[in-house]
Amino acid sequence: MGPQDSIPVAANVLGTIGTVCWCVQLFPQIWRNYRAKNTEGLPPAMMLIWSMSGVPFGVYAVAQKFNTPLIIQPQCFCVLCGVSWAQCLIYGRKWRTWTATLLFIALLIIFAGIEVGLIFAIRPAYSKGIEWPVLTVGIIAFVTLISGYLPIPFELLKRRGRVVGIDFVFLTIDWCGAFFSLLALVAQNEFDVLFGTMYALCCTIEMSMVASHLIWLFRTRHMRKRAKDAGMTFDEYDECVSWQAKGINLEKKFSGLFKMNAARANALEQEVESDSESVVVPERIIPKIIPNVMV
Repeated sequence: MGPQDSIPVAANVLGTIGTVCWCVQLFPQIWRNYRAKNTEGLPPAMMLIWSMSGVPFGVYAVAQKFNTPLIIQPQCFCVLCGVSWAQCLIYGRKWRTWTATLLFIALLIIFAGIEVGLIFAIRPAYSKGIEWPVLTVGIIAFVTLISGYLPIPFELLKRRGRVVGIDFVFLTIDWCGAFFSLLALVAQNEFDVLFGTMYALCCTIEMSMVASHLIWLFRTRHMRKRAKDAGMTFDEYDECVSWQAKGINLEKKFSGLFKMNAARANALEQEVESDSESVVVPERIIPKIIPNVMV
């Protein structure tokens, strides 16, 4: 797909709506993290990967000459995801605020340098009709953004479908941003299949997250009622806690498997060492020298 020659008004309007949504989407999540001083259930890897995806995303949007709102969108997305990731370090992993802030600023500087460098590197070739560098950057942006959702299924399995730590206002605004951005691409003179697919996948994944939580609400409706009658929250009521604890923690299982293998390897190594120490090495026999006897 070549760069856009002209941008219809409808594409600009829809792109502006999508950009506004994606510029403010993370504010509810950031505010929730700050107010609760807790980021449990919000995967830091997701926020970091999303922040990284803003670099190839921005390069591709500039090279393809998308409408201006869709060019601004990845920059805002990168910064806000980085803020949320820094909060995960501060509240979740107990980093010092200044340490996390300085790391966040350093990453933004690196991201900006990479993005500007890539734009100036691929533009001359793209103007000559060489499309593979831009296509490669677009594929990297696509894969990076979608891979940010990979921690979500693990969290849902661990909590039996319950969405914890992710603000639903954020999810709603994020879905609207992806949806209107998709419509903006449709309204352009030439539809971008790569990014259109990406926006469609974002909408689908986030709808599945909401559906998962709704199913969890339906399954736990009686337990939540009993907890409410007892004057407790779901996380305080023993029946609810025991039911919730039956989730599948794949991360814990994998880490336990690796630790078990490491322990077995260490035990085997110690056994080999003990066997080698128990082997009796025969002493060197030095023959006796009998002096010549004079007869």
